[in-house]
Amino acid sequence: MKEKRIPLRKCVGCGQMKPKAELIRVVRDNAGGVSLDPSGKKPGRGAYICRQGDCLTQARKARRLEKAFSAPVAPEIYDALEVSLSKLQTEA
Repeated sequence: MKEKRIPLRKCVGCGQMKPKAELIRVVRDNAGGVSLDPSGKKPGRGAYICRQGDCLTQARKARRLEKAFSAPVAPEIYDALEVSLSKLQTEA
């Protein structure tokens, strides 16, 4: 029996390739709104980030979400992502 291939994605914060299931998807929809997509199924352009706060800090400092989405990301979005990531860390 063939082994199932595990999809890998690159974290925009640390730049490491990790299994898709270990990362959180950040999505920009057609209207330009940016939000977390823990299910990984929302439509739109996606970027992946580790569940660690350090990766979000690195991504924010280097403006990597803006580069991934080719669009500006408001500071309030980063703050909301930080809160959401901290909630996900406490649940895990």
